[in-house]
Amino acid sequence: MAPVAEPRPRRALITGITGQDGSYLAEFLLDKGYEVVGLVRRSSMVSFERIAHLQDQITVASGDLLDEASLIEALQTHRPAEVYNLAAQSFVQTSFGQPVLTGETTALGVTRLLDAIRIVDPAIRFYQASSSEMFGKVQEVPQSENTPFYPRSPYGVAKVYGHWITVNYRESYGLHASSGILFNHESPRRGLEFVTRKITHGAASIFLGRQSQLRLGNLDSKRDWGFAGDYVTAMWLMLQQDEPGDYVVCTGQTHSVREFCESAFAHLGLDYRDYVVVDEAFFRPAEVDMLVGDPGRATSVLGWRQEVGFQELVAMMVDADLDLLEGRLKGIS
Repeated sequence: MAPVAEPRPRRALITGITGQDGSYLAEFLLDKGYEVVGLVRRSSMVSFERIAHLQDQITVASGDLLDEASLIEALQTHRPAEVYNLAAQSFVQTSFGQPVLTGETTALGVTRLLDAIRIVDPAIRFYQASSSEMFGKVQEVPQSENTPFYPRSPYGVAKVYGHWITVNYRESYGLHASSGILFNHESPRRGLEFVTRKITHGAASIFLGRQSQLRLGNLDSKRDWGFAGDYVTAMWLMLQQDEPGDYVVCTGQTHSVREFCESAFAHLGLDYRDYVVVDEAFFRPAEVDMLVGDPGRATSVLGWRQEVGFQELVAMMVDADLDLLEGRLKGIS
C-alpha cells in the first residue's frame, strides 16, 4: 500500500509585508504552519528591516498594486489560498500632499488585486485592510460595522473606496472577501512618521539627552489604540469563517494624544509638559477629533480579544526606542 502523502501547508500571500502589520502577520502565519509569500514592489528603496529575521522563511515575489498584470502573474505563480492586502499609502498627512497617488494605491489598487483574484482563482480568500479613518467626522459613538462613513482625508476617502469595492466583489462574484475596519494599532515597528512612534522615540531621545523638545500637532485628538500584534490575529480569523464579512477591530477605549504623551514620558520619570511643544504645522487640514470603536462583532463571531492594554503598549514602545537609541537593539525597530 502506497504511503499517504501529508497535506501541503496552506500558502498565504501578503501585500505590504515589509510594513508593521505585514511583519507581524508573517510571523503569525509562519507559526501556524503556512507558507508565506510577500509581494514587494521592484524598487531600490524597499526596506526589509522589519522582516529581516524572517527572510529565510518566506518567499518574496515581485508585484505592484499599480500593475494588475504583475498581480495576476504573482497569483498564477504562487497559487495562494489566502491573500492579505495590507499595502497602501498609509500615512494620513502624506495623503493631503499626494492625493492622486494615495487614490491609485489605497483605492484602485484594491480593485486591481480583487480583479486578479477573480481572473486567476475565485476560491482565494481575501482580506482587505480597511481603516477607522473611514469614519472621520464620526456620526455616532462608538463606531461599529453599521456606522456611516464620513472620511476627512484623501487616505480615508481611498480606504472607503477599497472597503466598498471589496463588498462589491464579494456580492457580485461570490468571493470570500472580508474587510477588517482596524482602529489605530501600534508597536515598536511603527514608522517614525506616525505620532505614537514620534512620541515614544522623542521621549527616549529626551531622556538620553539627545534632544530637548518634541514638536507635535493637536494633542486633544482621541484615538482607540491597540497593539498591532493582537490585530493580525483578527485578520486571520476573518478568513477562517465559513462566510465572509466586515469587522471592526479595536479596544473599545479612547485616549488622547496628550494622554499618550503623558504615559510615555511618565514611564521615564519625566513630565511631558516640560518638553512637548504644540506646532500648528503638524495640524491636518481637516481634523478627526475622536475615534473609538465597538469590538462586539469581532468578539462574538470571531472570538477575538485584545491582549495588550494601553499602558503596556506605550511602555513597550518606549522601552524599544530606548534600546534602539542606546544601541542595544539587535533585531528590528
